[in-house]
Amino acid sequence: MTRFQGKTAIITGAGTGIGAAIADRFAAEGGNVILTGRRPGPITAVAGRCGGVAVAGDASSSEHMATLVALAKERFGGLDIMVCNAGGFGFGTLTETGEEDWGNAVQANLTTAYAAARAALPALVERQGNVLMMASIAGLAAGPEACGYVTMKHGLLGLTKSIARDFGPKGVRCNAICPGWVRTEMADMEMAELMERKGLDTVEAAYALVTRDVPLRRPAEAADVAAAAAFLCSDEAKMITGSILTVDGGATIVDVPTLAF
Repeated sequence: MTRFQGKTAIITGAGTGIGAAIADRFAAEGGNVILTGRRPGPITAVAGRCGGVAVAGDASSSEHMATLVALAKERFGGLDIMVCNAGGFGFGTLTETGEEDWGNAVQANLTTAYAAARAALPALVERQGNVLMMASIAGLAAGPEACGYVTMKHGLLGLTKSIARDFGPKGVRCNAICPGWVRTEMADMEMAELMERKGLDTVEAAYALVTRDVPLRRPAEAADVAAAAAFLCSDEAKMITGSILTVDGGATIVDVPTLAF
């Protein structure tokens, strides 16, 4: 498929996991991809395999994101897609979340999306492009001991709707994906913690435990989320904006009070 032939995307948090998979997918479908992340090594490796451009930096910096948009216009003639994928932090209950922890959660999840989308919107208006927010099912319901993360992902959905409402008349779409459990390096670390808590022998056993009540009974792969991203960012979805797409194996449709049955 060549859905992104002649189109250019900037992807934040592109060095690993979902961000890297999106870069691979967009490039495979003919797109120009500019990858950014804090660590030069991972984004350079991803760019090397997919033919993208890697620029290390902080996605929460308006100056850095403006530089990337300028690069897209200079090298490729414009910008069509901004993928706000950077995120993390915010774990612990409210009383366990200090001001520094709270600030880190805001910066990693909300400020990165704010800075990226704000820098990109003028260029996206020029090309009738779109913004994709990588949220989480934690933006739809509260997981345990993740107060900051849950709060920021809920906020990210509000930002998605606000952009869609305000910039739709100018031809710009904005949508969000809410993944459930996805096999990534970050998720593997969480599985390691679960293995220790529950006395499990393998990462596979941990993934099986966290998805035992998910209808599809398994976590997603990063490529599954990238496939959803490719659809939402393509012209096939040209009438979809302000939408929230869950990629969670059905996790959020489960009626928790009936699990005992």
